Amino acid sequence: MALDLINYEEKAKKAVTAFWANRDGARARQLASGKIDQGERAGVTSGKNMDGFLDLIIDLMKANGLANAEVHQKRAVVTLPGYFRPTKLWDLLVIHQGQLIAAIELKSQVGPSFGNNFNNRTEEAIGTAHDFWTAYREGAFGKQTLPFVGWLMLVEDAPASRKEVKDKSPHFPVFKEFQCASYLKRYDVLCQRLMQERLYTAAALLTSPRNASKSGEHSPISDMTSLKTFVTTLAGHVAGEAARLA
Repeated sequence: MALDLINYEEKAKKAVTAFWANRDGARARQLASGKIDQGERAGVTSGKNMDGFLDLIIDLMKANGLANAEVHQKRAVVTLPGYFRPTKLWDLLVIHQGQLIAAIELKSQVGPSFGNNFNNRTEEAIGTAHDFWTAYREGAFGKQTLPFVGWLMLVEDAPASRKEVKDKSPHFPVFKEFQCASYLKRYDVLCQRLMQERLYTAAALLTSPRNASKSGEHSPISDMTSLKTFVTTLAGHVAGEAARLA
C-alpha cells in the first residue's frame, strides 16, 4: 500500500502563512499595548505559531492508518516521564492501544539574534532526546516498539541567518562542517547529526523569508533534512504501526 503524503506541500504553505501571520499579529498587539520586548519574543512566545504544522502531522496520521489514535496537543496531556527530570512537555503525542506511537517537537527562530538562540535550541534538542531514550530504555513507556521521535524547525531566511559566522576555539579546532558556516548551515548539520546519532527518527529544517505571510514560501536546506523526508519517514512509521496493531 502506497503512503499518503496528503499533499503536504500545500499544507506546509498554509502552515508557513499562519506562522508569519500569528507572529506578526502578536508583535502588533504588543506594540499597541506599549510593551516592547527584546529580540521580538512576542512572535516566539505566542504559542500558536506552529499550529499549522501540527495540523499537517495530524492529517498524515489519519491518512496512513491511525485515524482512531489518540492525538494529544493540549498542554495538559502532552507530558511524558523523563529520566533525568520528572517530566517533559512535548508539542504532539500520538498514542494508540496504550502504546506511544510518536512524540514530536516543533521549533522556530526569527531574527535579529540567531547566535545565542542557536546554542539554546541545540542544547535543548540534544538534552530532550537523550532524556527520552534513556527513559525509554528504563521502561518508562512500558515494553513497546520504538516510537517515532521528531524535531521540526522553521528558521527565518534572512541575511543574518545566511551569512558566514566565525567561531573562536583557542585550544582545539572547530569541526570542519562548522567553520565559517551560517546559522542555517549549522542548523542543517545539527539536524543531520541528530538523525545520524539516532537521537531523532527524523529532524527537518525549513527556511522561510519574513515576507511569506501571503505566499507561504519556504524551502529546505538539504534533502536529508527536508520536510519531504520528514513526512515520508513519519508516514512510513505510522503505516507500519497501523498494520502491526490492526
